[in-house]
Amino acid sequence: MARKKAAQQIDIGIDSKLRTQIGEGLSRLLADTYTLYLKTHNFHWNVTGPMFNTLHLMFEQQYTELALAVDLIAERIRALGIVAPGSYRQFGALTVLKEETGVPSAEDMIRILVADQEAVVRTARSIFPLVDKAGDEPSADLLTQRMQVHEKTAWMLRSMLA
Repeated sequence: MARKKAAQQIDIGIDSKLRTQIGEGLSRLLADTYTLYLKTHNFHWNVTGPMFNTLHLMFEQQYTELALAVDLIAERIRALGIVAPGSYRQFGALTVLKEETGVPSAEDMIRILVADQEAVVRTARSIFPLVDKAGDEPSADLLTQRMQVHEKTAWMLRSMLA
């Protein structure tokens, strides 16, 4: 019978407890991002009205960017040695975003997505104290990039309501 090798310990200069806490924070960000991806994709499919073409294309750009982001976030969680969540149940328990089961008007879709983009920014920002404490520059860089994307997207969506 072959003997199973023990996993090599992670020694990247971040204490195990902090790595776990950062991973948990990034797991919340992953859940928010995936939930926002799903909601944006839903709105892409179901938007109607005079702004159809504009919103249909805009939502497609947004959900495509979010699909790439979930991979980056999950891979950072794994690099920290933490198991990334990956089920609807796990995401539902971790996210602050509300699931959308109806089909809101196009204008309400925009309002909902503005609020959700801003919520994702708040989740990302809430992780920074741990990341700073740990000197975790790769996670800080990831969080900064995500906040920039979500703040810009919220601004662009909000501008459509003016």
